[in-house]
Amino acid sequence: MKVCGVELKGSEAILCLMSLEQGLFEIPDCRTTRLAISKSTTTEEVRKFQFAFAKLMEDYKVSHVVIKERITKGKFAGGAVSFKLEATIQLIESLGVDLISATEIKETIKRHPMPVDFKATGLKQFQEHAFAAAYAYLVR
Repeated sequence: MKVCGVELKGSEAILCLMSLEQGLFEIPDCRTTRLAISKSTTTEEVRKFQFAFAKLMEDYKVSHVVIKERITKGKFAGGAVSFKLEATIQLIESLGVDLISATEIKETIKRHPMPVDFKATGLKQFQEHAFAAAYAYLVR
């Protein structure tokens, strides 16, 4: 199964592809590590983001997307644009989409420690939360 871990920050989606086949994890190279929306107030830009995301998932044969859940209230609440991007991703008919909370990610990694240190994966530091979301989803 190939999944895409997503962390939504501001007006961009940070991505990490990961697959699990016969007990082996693979992190395939991806042509992009983040997708951004320049102007979230226009329908055209939202549709362009949705098309670009759907096309990327189709090209890499991703069957499922796991989005790191954001808090809706309080000091560390997610912004309105990030929730708009989440809805845009959820409405892509060809993809299964799940949300995973930071607590669930932490508990899952505690029960199933990562077999490799994040720094050894070759991913960029800003992809760490997307990586953790994908990993936690695959091992739970």
